[in-house]
Amino acid sequence: MENALPPIPAKRYFTIGEVGDLCGVKPHVLRYWEQEFTQLRPMKRRGNRRYYQHHEVLMIRRIRELLYDQGFTISGARNRLQELAGQPDRHDDAPTDERSAEGAVQEAVLVQTPMSAESDGPGGWLPRVRQELREIRNLLDEPF
Repeated sequence: MENALPPIPAKRYFTIGEVGDLCGVKPHVLRYWEQEFTQLRPMKRRGNRRYYQHHEVLMIRRIRELLYDQGFTISGARNRLQELAGQPDRHDDAPTDERSAEGAVQEAVLVQTPMSAESDGPGGWLPRVRQELREIRNLLDEPF
């Protein structure tokens, strides 16, 4: 189903309306998901307007896929994202606004990279993650 979603433009920040259009989700659903998924921390500016970054749009698409296409519950999707990212449960932790951009990119890539038994064969998933990180770094190096 993700193939039906429009491509994500090369922008630094996206409004909640733009993210809703890019991910096929209404803004009120995005606001709810922010409460349920601690990985979603859009920057808030004047008037509490939300601005999402590219990695958050990718994460929202992954959450949408887990909930709508794969039939996970909110709790199940939260657990699956933490599994995929290799992170402990951070549901009550402090905001992650202080994390480095590299950490955020790695988190987004890990959320996008399934780590099933089939993918752990020769070469495993680590080379794919490294390659995706290189591609993201190249994208970030391009002028806007």
